[in-house]
Amino acid sequence: MKTNFKFFVVCLASLLLSCKENKETPKVSYDTNAKDKVAVKADTSSIKVADLPINFSGTNFLIHPIGDLNIGYESYSRSNSQQSFAISDNNEFEITGYLQNLKFQEIGKDSIVSLTEKQILIQTATYLKNTADKTKKQFLVYTLADSDTNKDGKLNNDDIKSLYISSINGANFTKLSNDFQELLDWNCIESISRLYFRTIEDINKNGSFDKEDKVHYYYLDLLSKELKAQEYFPIK
Repeated sequence: MKTNFKFFVVCLASLLLSCKENKETPKVSYDTNAKDKVAVKADTSSIKVADLPINFSGTNFLIHPIGDLNIGYESYSRSNSQQSFAISDNNEFEITGYLQNLKFQEIGKDSIVSLTEKQILIQTATYLKNTADKTKKQFLVYTLADSDTNKDGKLNNDDIKSLYISSINGANFTKLSNDFQELLDWNCIESISRLYFRTIEDINKNGSFDKEDKVHYYYLDLLSKELKAQEYFPIK
């Protein structure tokens, strides 16, 4: 009986420790003692590589995903193990990964242009194919982190996710969501050429996003000359 009790105490302590370790990392830090901008530390365990270029059907540009390759990371095939040099994945109209940049090359030309010179971490880049077919305007929509919002010295998935848009050649790279608002989701309604999205604002300043915070609703008119989101109020 005594042995069983000791075993129970050990299991309980392990469970509590595990819960503590798995506690969600706050996405925003309001530490007044920290600098407004903490320098993002370079990852010395990785090297920068580019994946092979991607061309979305109907476009005249090659897109080169740029990202960090973690040294020593292995992917295992059925027959043997080998170093994986892939940093992204893509389907017909979307690129996914954790990418530092995208570079654009017009087909038939040698010059390659970067999407941005800023430090960012791109999670998805989606080509609005149906919108392009309907309006002849070709857009890419991005979900990414653009700031070390939790001030841990790293730009990663623990920071606020934002929504951006650009032309298919990377030009007019524009932020649509507001600073310090976490992107929840987005959707394009091709019939009216509008991009809708939701964000959440940490109004109680506890560093996390929860039911006590405020959800914002926006739309972007893709036919407008100015790529600026408009807030609307469906539950007012």
